[in-house]
Amino acid sequence: MKVFVLGTGGWGIALAMLLHQNGHEVTSWTYLQEECDLLHRERCNEKLLPGVVIPEGIEITTDMSGAAKADLGVLAVPSFAVASTAEQLAKIVPPHTVIVNVGKGLDSKHGYCRFSETISNAMNGSNPVVALTGPTHAEEVARGIPTAIVAASESRAAAELTQAAFMNDTNFRVYTSSDIIGCELGGAFKNIIALGAGISDGLGLGDNSKAAFMTRGLTEIARLGVKLGAKQETFAGLSGVGDLIVTCCSMHSRNRRAGILIGKGATAQEAMKEVGATVEGYYATEAGYHLAQQQGVSMPITEAMYAVLYGGMPAQEAIKHLLNRPRRGEHEE
Repeated sequence: MKVFVLGTGGWGIALAMLLHQNGHEVTSWTYLQEECDLLHRERCNEKLLPGVVIPEGIEITTDMSGAAKADLGVLAVPSFAVASTAEQLAKIVPPHTVIVNVGKGLDSKHGYCRFSETISNAMNGSNPVVALTGPTHAEEVARGIPTAIVAASESRAAAELTQAAFMNDTNFRVYTSSDIIGCELGGAFKNIIALGAGISDGLGLGDNSKAAFMTRGLTEIARLGVKLGAKQETFAGLSGVGDLIVTCCSMHSRNRRAGILIGKGATAQEAMKEVGATVEGYYATEAGYHLAQQQGVSMPITEAMYAVLYGGMPAQEAIKHLLNRPRRGEHEE
């Protein structure tokens, strides 16, 4: 199978290596000539994936035209670049080519829609879109450490093609799902909770605090998801609780690392600058807050995170607000 991977960040490189390992013909694309030259010369990205060598069999290019001959196109770009990259890709790939998106977030420029909707709109609905999401840090996938992930799509054939391309019997198991709404929302909003979990760690709070925060955070994500048409059980799966656990508990997580810095007194902007890469939870918080307001769904943790990140509220004050909310039953809306 010919696979064209758009994006040479850590996740893009990790997936290109996985697909190459699985025996596919892989091309990796970057829009930066400087980055292309560096990867050709060094065959590694020491900043994002130290010690990981990119196989010579993976072609690296700045020419997107090769996507026209691919059986599968993989979007592995930061959230802010999904729409613009999809618009470029739409001019190149033929109809029916499956597009796999691995970015996690919402498109704030187009009414806080899901990325699969953004991509489908850019391509006039002529290409099936798959969301590939779950507990998968690039740092571990690139080193062949076992994990499992979900390929979600409205098209069963597209989900199964993606499953066949990415799955192997040594380190990468892929499940399919028809609930692309739930899978995408779980992947996007767990970054909000991971930022908050990092703040909890930075403040020096305990395991109890973080466990409660994660659990209630997942509850409100599921509440919004169900309102938007997702299945409740999706949030108990790999794209929900699985992705939440790995992002809240690992130092690979940029969201958690940024949260720790904020908990120790840094501003959101200072924290993101020190982390030095895209902190998706910051943008997901803004999108999640406004989407919840639009839908009339109560998301108190997301509201508290919005107040801290965008309103300058001290984290300790936000915690006090959460703890002093009215009494209610655990499963009460």
